[in-house]
Amino acid sequence: MLTIRLFRVGRKNQPAFKIVVCNKQNAASRGRFVEEVGFYDPLTKQRNLKGDRVKYWLSVGAKASPTVHNMLVTDKVVEGSKIAKHKLSKKPASPAGESVASETNQSGKSADTAPEAPKAQESAPQSAPAQETTPEAPKPAEEPKPAETQEKQP
Repeated sequence: MLTIRLFRVGRKNQPAFKIVVCNKQNAASRGRFVEEVGFYDPLTKQRNLKGDRVKYWLSVGAKASPTVHNMLVTDKVVEGSKIAKHKLSKKPASPAGESVASETNQSGKSADTAPEAPKAQESAPQSAPAQETTPEAPKPAEEPKPAETQEKQP
């Protein structure tokens, strides 16, 4: 499978990147890539993309890395929304964060202003009572017992 991704060039503390098409399983090191389709300098924020070649490789089946995809969306080479580059934490969110997230929907409006939510509850048949699930409070960790000190007697 082919991917469009960044290939670092440049010296230490002076990064520059080629945007290349290469095999996903192999690293793009030492120039083993199929084609160079652009250049990116993060220090000067300068980008040079060959839009027609990028569109060709995407039509053939190559996938863009999240960073390159976001660059293509910014430069309007492809249409779509940007991709979150960083993975989300696997830790459970705090209860305060969950209530804020549940009150807002995708359009940014709060849930109490959405007219569909109350209508859905009124029209739903009440064949079975709704059971509320309460998240269990985390159990406090047991405190370690202090070790008893034994004094030696002469």
